Amino acid sequence: MLSRLRASPVFADPRHGQMFSQGVLIACGVVWFSFEMQWWRPLAAVAAAVATQFLFSRILRQKFDWRSPVISALALTLLLRTDGPALAALAGVIAVASKALIRFDGRHFFNPGAFAIVVTVLLFDGAWVSPGQWGTTAWIAVVAMGLGMFVTGHAKRWEVPLIFLAAWAALSFGRALYMGDPMAIPLHQMQNGALVIFAFFMISDPMTAPWHPVARAIWLVIAAVVAFALQFEWVVAAGPIFGLVCVAPLVPLFNRLFKAPRAQWRRPGPGAGPNPAPAPIPATISSTPEGVSA
Repeated sequence: MLSRLRASPVFADPRHGQMFSQGVLIACGVVWFSFEMQWWRPLAAVAAAVATQFLFSRILRQKFDWRSPVISALALTLLLRTDGPALAALAGVIAVASKALIRFDGRHFFNPGAFAIVVTVLLFDGAWVSPGQWGTTAWIAVVAMGLGMFVTGHAKRWEVPLIFLAAWAALSFGRALYMGDPMAIPLHQMQNGALVIFAFFMISDPMTAPWHPVARAIWLVIAAVVAFALQFEWVVAAGPIFGLVCVAPLVPLFNRLFKAPRAQWRRPGPGAGPNPAPAPIPATISSTPEGVSA
């Protein structure tokens, strides 16, 4: 079924598949997990993110694209919880603003969703991350992984979440062996839905990861180590999200050491300028020079 959906013209751009998958996960969370998902949380995040993107597109004279802010806002809805619409909206603003204001070498420096979550959680008591809200039942991890493979496979970046999860698994089982814990403990940890969602829908962002596949693999292992240390040594509940922000400065370094074409969601058509029209969009992430940031 997912393969037939992926072949649809609607999903020619991988971002459409990502929004679809995020929406399905949000629906699963509300219907089956009975999250405290008030209607205003996704609405406030999406509206604020899109409005901020529109504002910066006017200020910077760039082509307005609604898809990227919607993806960032839905990622916030999946992993961030707030006690009111104002903080949900603020997180959406921070996510999009960070892409326009914090840049290096022609690209945004931080993963926008992760950066917004970290800033909001650190500054406001009414914002927090609850990894346990997704539970640790195997089926939700399988559903999240299936939807994630739909997105990352379509974008030809399927190895990103798998490398991160493999490194996390090695650390989890290694720690259990060292501590003398039963293997049921790390196995239970690997079934955490929030961890799988982070791996497939946040760290897999092609615009904030190293471009070269070898550099990307090394960076993912480092990210897993930092995130694991934060979560289990410093007891940071959202270790993977904070870890992703911590390793962001390594990306420009890896891009300098390992030369590779830039990643891009869209590929300009023949004769297109810096802001090409969104005519037929291929199913893969382009390696041509970057135009409008995704």
